[in-house]
Amino acid sequence: MNKVILIGNLTRDPETRTTSQGTTLCSFGLAVNRRRKSEGQPDVDFFNVTAWRQLGDLCARYLSKGRKVCVVGQIQIRTYDAQDGTKRTAVDIVADDIEFLSSAQQGGDYAPHAAAPAAPAAPSGFSPAESGFTQVDEDELPF
Repeated sequence: MNKVILIGNLTRDPETRTTSQGTTLCSFGLAVNRRRKSEGQPDVDFFNVTAWRQLGDLCARYLSKGRKVCVVGQIQIRTYDAQDGTKRTAVDIVADDIEFLSSAQQGGDYAPHAAAPAAPAAPSGFSPAESGFTQVDEDELPF
């Protein structure tokens, strides 16, 4: 089984791309503190996270640098040749689920990409009685 759960902060704003087939993907960096500390500073691991389709759209829309998230996904390890000719290994996370743990207003000096959508308004001509709800007078409430 290949499953990882990481909690950390975004190291950069999400970048969105679209494949030639029209599929959206969003990628961002994630910094995760380790429990142990060396010389007073926590050790930090950095991961590249990729979210596909609707999850990628949500990340691009609501996340920004500094936001805290919980990423559940799979580890992918890839090797590549660096510009200096050496072989390098990268650990990437393909996200299955991302939980937004901090709001845009909680700390940090980052700005959200977009405001959260407003609650949908009731359609015109909406009648509570027609939709199965019973109108209750506030004076009849027991509290």
